Amino acid sequence: MKKIVITTDQAPPPVGPYTQALAAGPFVFISGQIPLDAAGNLVAGDIVVQTVQVIQNLKAILAAASLTLKDVVKTTVYLADLADFKEMNRTYAEFFLDHPPARTTIQAAALPRGVAIEIDAIALKKV
Repeated sequence: MKKIVITTDQAPPPVGPYTQALAAGPFVFISGQIPLDAAGNLVAGDIVVQTVQVIQNLKAILAAASLTLKDVVKTTVYLADLADFKEMNRTYAEFFLDHPPARTTIQAAALPRGVAIEIDAIALKKV
């Protein structure tokens, strides 16, 4: 199975040895996104602001693969504090209106750069 690297300058560049996304077979695997802007600068703000930025990053990477949030089949949400769950969940729901993807949400001991949230995703390519 051929792997295809997906990149875009509309989302932050990787800060380590990984790609923004990788297509393999019918799936696109998007690396965990934190609230950085496309230039790689940390976006300060509460959990709502950070969640919106993370989802904007996911949308930009999906667009580079000719996909949208509607093509996402699974996400994993990592929260630095589960006390942020209610507001994250409300904000997340604004982006995934109909038939949201399967999701796992966990509290992580720590996240890169001290952020409140990280989300990775798996999308299904259109056939």
